[in-house]
Amino acid sequence: MYVGEIMKADCANGTGTRVSVFVSGCLNHCKGCFQPQTWDFHYGIPFTQELEDMVLNELSESYYEGLTILGGEPFELQNQPDVLALILRVKKELPEKNIWMYTGYTYHQDLVPGGCRYIPDVTDTILDHIDVLVDGRFVEEKKNLSLYFRGSENQRIIDMKKTRAGNEVILIPFP
Repeated sequence: MYVGEIMKADCANGTGTRVSVFVSGCLNHCKGCFQPQTWDFHYGIPFTQELEDMVLNELSESYYEGLTILGGEPFELQNQPDVLALILRVKKELPEKNIWMYTGYTYHQDLVPGGCRYIPDVTDTILDHIDVLVDGRFVEEKKNLSLYFRGSENQRIIDMKKTRAGNEVILIPFP
């Protein structure tokens, strides 16, 4: 997996102050995407063990609420194994930190068994270990700058703990 950017002290991609990892590679190619350079799976630098260690070290600071993983597209099939490894390490070493993920795919269609971005054992494990999923393609015609933590009105902010426990999508009510 490659990453286009690691943003420290990010306050735009989830609640509180966060470390955000922008993975590279996306097949959605949404019109009006704010980072089209990340569509390329080799944009940026390889996500090495040293880079992962740096993310964990930075995230361990007390002023961070959590980690955000976005892109590009974290749920592209070739990105999921490395994304999973990062998530599991954060949950093991820094269990007090929450994890947000962004995807242009739709949870109940694409990330479930039979969905176009479902990998048995990998996708479910990712979804079981994150706290919030912002799903849905960016739709330029539905762009709304007044929304919290998303760019277009079709995108949803999903409480993954409640969603996974109750087997129905539970949204977090942000304006």
